Amino acid sequence: MRMMGRSAGWLVFGGLVLCLLVSACLGRYAIAPGVIARFVVTAMGGQALPQAQYDMVHAILMGARLPRIGAAVCVGAALSVSGATYQAVFRNPLVSPGLLGVLAGAGFGAALGIVNGMGTTGVQALSFAGGILAVSFGVGVARMFDAASLLMLVFGGLISSALFTALMSMLKYVADPQQQLPDIVFWLLGSLTQVDVLRLAVMAVPVLLGIVVLSACGRMLDALAMGDEEARTLGVPVTALRYGTIGIATGLSALTVSAVGMIGWIGLIIPHVARLLAGPCNARVIPLSAGLGAIFLLVCDDLARCLSAEEIPVGLLTDLLGVVVFISVLRLLRRGWRL
Repeated sequence: MRMMGRSAGWLVFGGLVLCLLVSACLGRYAIAPGVIARFVVTAMGGQALPQAQYDMVHAILMGARLPRIGAAVCVGAALSVSGATYQAVFRNPLVSPGLLGVLAGAGFGAALGIVNGMGTTGVQALSFAGGILAVSFGVGVARMFDAASLLMLVFGGLISSALFTALMSMLKYVADPQQQLPDIVFWLLGSLTQVDVLRLAVMAVPVLLGIVVLSACGRMLDALAMGDEEARTLGVPVTALRYGTIGIATGLSALTVSAVGMIGWIGLIIPHVARLLAGPCNARVIPLSAGLGAIFLLVCDDLARCLSAEEIPVGLLTDLLGVVVFISVLRLLRRGWRL
């Protein structure tokens, strides 16, 4: 049974708050909820914790755990919103943020930075640039033939993905097998371990702005679902809306992938779950997808930190849990999308 409107929003908000609290407690050094509460009291000027224990909890929470939790929220929300936007623009439930080649381009950029020894910042910058370049190439191919055709955009994305995947494979072939190749493979698996406070701050602001703008475009995306001509009769600037939302969604995907590597499935399955909860209206689906995506990646990251002594790359867990979730809701998705 679908839950509509505000009830679904409040449910997701409550789930997100709960996941944030649980994630702050979990880790190799578990922190009891009461200790976190006393830590907050001490940080506000009280004397609830001894100084030595306060310093230790401060180092764990502020130095590592909270930036990582914030990164999981930003990345999960950004990928989910990107996926919901792509599915609305292309009017296809099987579309994901990687459709136009952003993932392949970001992977190529990261591999190029690693092979050239550019360091973490250089790798992330080249990864972001590679994702934007790949999508621009795919859109350029589409515009060479028929700028207004969604099918040509899909073909352009397939060509771009194939090209940049081949280029990335070439870089993996020439990379040093002892040093560079393992770094490329690890980056492609996805991990939140490299995110610190500065990188989180750089990522959070554009992610928040992008989500707000795409949510505000929800009603126009609903009109676009009726077809280009019908949308134009309602006063929707179809071409500007299509390429503008694609550009923002692509920027969100490229930014998050450049920060944490390849994390799949979130942009594909989370928008479907949001529609099952709130119906087809994109003005509700897009913000709800942000909350659900944040919850999903928080859960995956908690499992990555706690399942074994050696941390599991979070991209592996999103793939595994994504398959489970997709199969679990497949019957409802078939009924809702008439596949």
